[in-house]
Amino acid sequence: MAFLKAFGRYLPERRVSNQELGQRLESTPEWILSACGIEERRFAAEGEGVVEMGVAAAQDCLSHARLEASDLGMVIVSSGSAERRFPGPASSVATRLGCGQIPAWDLPLASAGGLFGLALANGLAARYGTVLVVAAEKMSAISLREPLDRNVAILFGDGAGACLVSASDGFGAITGEALHSDGNFAGDLRLNWGGPLEMNGRSVILQAGRKLPAGIAEVLRRAGIAAGDVEVFLLHQANKNLIGRVAQSLGVPAGRFYCNIERCGNTSSASMLIAAADYFAAQAMTAKPVVFAAFGAGFHWGAVLVESRK
Repeated sequence: MAFLKAFGRYLPERRVSNQELGQRLESTPEWILSACGIEERRFAAEGEGVVEMGVAAAQDCLSHARLEASDLGMVIVSSGSAERRFPGPASSVATRLGCGQIPAWDLPLASAGGLFGLALANGLAARYGTVLVVAAEKMSAISLREPLDRNVAILFGDGAGACLVSASDGFGAITGEALHSDGNFAGDLRLNWGGPLEMNGRSVILQAGRKLPAGIAEVLRRAGIAAGDVEVFLLHQANKNLIGRVAQSLGVPAGRFYCNIERCGNTSSASMLIAAADYFAAQAMTAKPVVFAAFGAGFHWGAVLVESRK
């Protein structure tokens, strides 16, 4: 068992409204909002890539924890939109932070990468000490590729999130996890090198709507905790309508699911950590448990349970 110590995030300065994006896609702002619940998203500046955003989120996280890069034992970086095939961004992020020669792992998982990174850190912290998990995505460079698909282009934004997992101390103990993968649907959400993002929206929503609540229910059932006793659910911010479906499936009020997608967009693997950073910046963890969950390309999905140390 390991502990959550801090979160951090970075969002680019440029805000792209539904009005601006709708003009390019020949869609109304009202249609975009109704389709995905997004009002605006952030786009990275020219020359601002996955590594730069990941470093900024990591620095924010370290600052909140009052730690230095030299205090880290491992870095895990998730990105499904890294600019090159190899090496991945992990070694560059670690080097720019000044981490020395500690191991830096790449986790190329879109959407679910932040969650899988958190679960990996939980298992590795006892061996390596404090683990930094970073998820960074520059999805605008992908979602706006020609030929434009408005159902894809309306969803995505750029940004990075980070968290610190400690073997010894933190505000919340990671007490359970449930991770799954199903390659039968790998072709329904894919990105080939140099090509546009291809998404079978109906399949993605159908599978996510089933698998996300099942993963959450699994991790809660193992812990003997009712869904209604969870303080907050911090999910991958894929689509506001999907989050509402998950809440309904679990029989939990939608207000118990923290949501910042309306102002950040879908930042793929970074979104869950960005949401967590925003949530815990506003309030401390209570005595009630918190559930993290995500679903993404692969398909990969799951949930992580965190309980207060109070």
